[in-house]
Amino acid sequence: MSFYNYIFGPKLYMEYKGVPEPQRKMYEPGGVEKFGEQILSTLSVVWSVSYYTSPLIFTFLYRRGYFAAEAMPALAKISTSVGLIVIISLFMRGVGRKQSRAYSNMMTALTQAKANKSSEALHGFDIDFSAWPVDFDVKTLAGDPKKPTNAVGRREGFSIAALPCEVIAYLAINTFGLSMIYPGSVKLLQKFMMPMLISGRAKLIEDDNGIRNKVKTIDSNEIDTLFIDNRNDNVGNGKTLVICSEGNAGFYEAGIMATPIALKYSVLGWNHPGFAGSTGKPIPEQDKNAIDAVVSFAINQLGFALEDIILYGWSIGGFSTLYAASIYPEVKGVVLDATFDDILYLAQPRMPASLGGIVRVAIRNYCNLNNAELAHKYNGPVLFIRRTEDEIISEDNRIDTNRGNYLTLSVLRHRFPNIFSSTQLSRAKGLLSKPLEPYSYSVAEEKLIMSRLITYASDEGKSFPMQIGADYTDEVRNQMAVFLLRKHLRDYNSTHCTQLPGEFFSIPWDIPIEHGFVFT
Repeated sequence: MSFYNYIFGPKLYMEYKGVPEPQRKMYEPGGVEKFGEQILSTLSVVWSVSYYTSPLIFTFLYRRGYFAAEAMPALAKISTSVGLIVIISLFMRGVGRKQSRAYSNMMTALTQAKANKSSEALHGFDIDFSAWPVDFDVKTLAGDPKKPTNAVGRREGFSIAALPCEVIAYLAINTFGLSMIYPGSVKLLQKFMMPMLISGRAKLIEDDNGIRNKVKTIDSNEIDTLFIDNRNDNVGNGKTLVICSEGNAGFYEAGIMATPIALKYSVLGWNHPGFAGSTGKPIPEQDKNAIDAVVSFAINQLGFALEDIILYGWSIGGFSTLYAASIYPEVKGVVLDATFDDILYLAQPRMPASLGGIVRVAIRNYCNLNNAELAHKYNGPVLFIRRTEDEIISEDNRIDTNRGNYLTLSVLRHRFPNIFSSTQLSRAKGLLSKPLEPYSYSVAEEKLIMSRLITYASDEGKSFPMQIGADYTDEVRNQMAVFLLRKHLRDYNSTHCTQLPGEFFSIPWDIPIEHGFVFT
């Protein structure tokens, strides 16, 4: 193996059991490699900070006269010195790595994985994911004509008069805007979180037998995924796969996977484009292509049927989840935890009122995460989990302003328009203005309500919107509206970022149409 490969090979973070050393072991570089790596890492951090503060730096240097002709030789000398330091540091890194048995073993496994297109031996190591070979490429599949090609949401109308607003909105999204919406894509934050991500990934791999795979999307992004297979556990939920979509600063290494894992489901986690090991940017189109590729991977390589897949999204991950549900409507169900209806209504209150028009154009044209609109495209079972102390998608922690309320009611009104008329919507809003109190229906009440739903669904089908309730009295509508609200939404007394306890995660309720339905 050439010395060049050692210089520019991937970082090695950890060895897992199955390699010569027992159990997992953090990779400890030797003195020569460590010194060279520290210098390169420091320069990388300085470059990252300089990138985000470049307008201030250039202004400072310009005012100090460093861009004048007489200052150019000094700047050239500094650049040459920095370049020499980089070359020496790279050489030291290469020498140290070549002397390391662990690193040499990893390079051998990596070379074999790329040659044989099998990464089994490589699973004994945790490395910089950019060097990991692709395990599944969605472009190798035949196209699916069922998938919609139209973009979700609407683009604001364009006119010459609106051009300045369009330009400002575009610049805002592509500079600081996307980082504000998806802070997990900021590289400085990822550098800070790296030790926690490595540790979390190691726990999933070693304690839960997780397998890391690289999935390539239709737009050539590489998505970092981790799969935990519990199908051999005959007493658990392993035959069902839960695909987890994280929040705007969440990573599968330390995210929502823990809840379905504890319940013994098979679980597939993934990181948004631009997050940790995933390439790209978390703009809507790339994010949609990413979750599409992840679901395709679950079906075509992991061997799960759509009917055995639950899509689970937390916070902004609800967008990815609902998009996947809209193009894979046969999934077993959708679970949405702390998810909002439309990001526009979260973005506007956090910006000055004078910028409201620019914010609207920026969101609608470049980052239109409209979950309510997507949810209307899905006909299957869905469960909403509302955090009663949510401080992120509510104003001043007021439960009546929780955007999950609006998403839930939007879906219910779309699905049952005759039951959720204006009177029932007002009643439902009143109930959602405070935590839902426990309520048990009598057997007779529940049997009567369910018989109405089952009879209609059996006769007319379960496609939405259902026209059931057109001839009902207000009293019956009220009763059924409250019943349906409670079947679709659960309250969890918590803030936005607390891990969801297993007792709140379940397969979403659905209207049965089979004969012999038994109440439990």
